[in-house]
Amino acid sequence: MQNNAHRIWIKNPLDCLDPAYAGGIVIQDDIIVELIPAGGEPTEQAHEVIDASEHVLIPGLINSHHHFYQTLTRAFPAALNKELFPWLQSLYPVWAKLTPQMIATSTQIALSELLLSGCTTASDHHYLFPNGLENAIDIQIEQARKLGIRVHLTRGSMSLGEDQGGLPPRTTIQTDQQILDDSQRLINTYHQYEAGAMIRIALAPCSPFSVSEDLMRATGELAADLDVRLHTHLAETIDETEFCIKMFGVRPVDYLERVGWLNNRTWLAHGIHFNEQEISRLGQAGVGVCHCPSSNMLLASGQCPTLALQAAGSPVGLGVDGSASNDGSNMIGEVRQALLLQRLRYGASEITHQKAFDWATKGSAACLGRDDIGEIAVGKQADIALFKLDEIRFAGSGSPVAAILLCGATRADKVMVAGRWRVLDGEIVDLDLDQLMAQQVQLATQLANSHYG
Repeated sequence: MQNNAHRIWIKNPLDCLDPAYAGGIVIQDDIIVELIPAGGEPTEQAHEVIDASEHVLIPGLINSHHHFYQTLTRAFPAALNKELFPWLQSLYPVWAKLTPQMIATSTQIALSELLLSGCTTASDHHYLFPNGLENAIDIQIEQARKLGIRVHLTRGSMSLGEDQGGLPPRTTIQTDQQILDDSQRLINTYHQYEAGAMIRIALAPCSPFSVSEDLMRATGELAADLDVRLHTHLAETIDETEFCIKMFGVRPVDYLERVGWLNNRTWLAHGIHFNEQEISRLGQAGVGVCHCPSSNMLLASGQCPTLALQAAGSPVGLGVDGSASNDGSNMIGEVRQALLLQRLRYGASEITHQKAFDWATKGSAACLGRDDIGEIAVGKQADIALFKLDEIRFAGSGSPVAAILLCGATRADKVMVAGRWRVLDGEIVDLDLDQLMAQQVQLATQLANSHYG
């Protein structure tokens, strides 16, 4: 039988993370089918050859924690120069006024910025469902499909209002039953279990200070029944630890165990304030942790103990976190931030550029429970990013692949997701970015005016 599948040879990259494919890679449809050593040729003739001699070839970056809607409140005046709790309290009333159009546009902005920075898979944590915004996740899925990016969208939730000892205002919370019913609806409607899935759903109560203990436990049981993953913020600040002790009588990791979340279905955002025993328990359980360096620095939350968590057995990934605590969605920039911040903790020789790339690829994939993405290998999904070194910041650089981080690359030249080019010549395919940005500015202004009156 004749093989009509389309084969592309990404030929002779300038540099790459592994010499096994120094001669490039061959992609057939949406799968990597061959690695070419230096000076080698494909075993079968390719239908298309892409000259990558001016490009650094890396696996597509994976963002394992984000809040897309926060692109509407970057550098928001009321939230400047504050730590996490007061920062949240200043922004919750603003976010309570989000509209469906705002969700659609902010999602497109966040995903576009991620794509342009070499990101091919993005996880979002959306937990705000005020009246009129009940279908926020459905809106996000529609936008992701338009852009052709792979997504893990987490159905977040808040059920513990200010009058119940929680942090969010009542206008932003839902009942436990509303949350559980919609969680099941989203999984049944959208979640793709198969390898190569473009859309997956996870369940993600916002944090211990915004949901009830009953909801945490019920969400964990639902995730186990439907075989999806669990996600939440945990141990981001000392204030959160004190809140857990006051509200629940235990520290965050003890609370996680009490509600049935201490297992390898779970990945956490931030994971900063753990003691040695807690790190050991997390590792033994296989709980993943997404390190969010820019957000942790901006809010002065602390440093994630990445190497200690990995040594204990926890997968460690990277996320840009919300664009109101970053205040961007640039994934290659986040890899550089992780490299620099973690060197302060562990030293330059322990935190190599390869280690930082691993967090943003294989580590994030493991957090999301994926073994089909996150690396360039035969049988994996054809998710790749190609960077050029043609800007002034790279002039005189030595190792091209190290220069991507050390010299501070900000924009990919080409990005492929599932075998389809989504970025070409530094531009997103089939998207009027200027029009999208103008719409975003208009909506951000509208949201700010509704707050400041």
